[in-house]
Amino acid sequence: MLQRLVRCCGLHQVERGTKVRAVDAIAEKLNTKLSKWKPEISQEVRALVSQVIDAADNDALDVIRSRAAEQEVLDQLDEPASR
Repeated sequence: MLQRLVRCCGLHQVERGTKVRAVDAIAEKLNTKLSKWKPEISQEVRALVSQVIDAADNDALDVIRSRAAEQEVLDQLDEPASR
């Protein structure tokens, strides 16, 4: 028998008419945290997670790491010099 699966919010995969069939632990933790954080924090986290997912889909996670390292250097250059 072919089971029909329905995706609700992108985090859960449910069998039609039944409870959640499988939820990855990290997705469950993220879902819980998003509802507890301030709205602006949740929005920023959603955007970052979306960027990571897109990069992973395109085998480009190394680009995100490179940008993070570049930003660290730029932040250090912006800091006032201590003499």
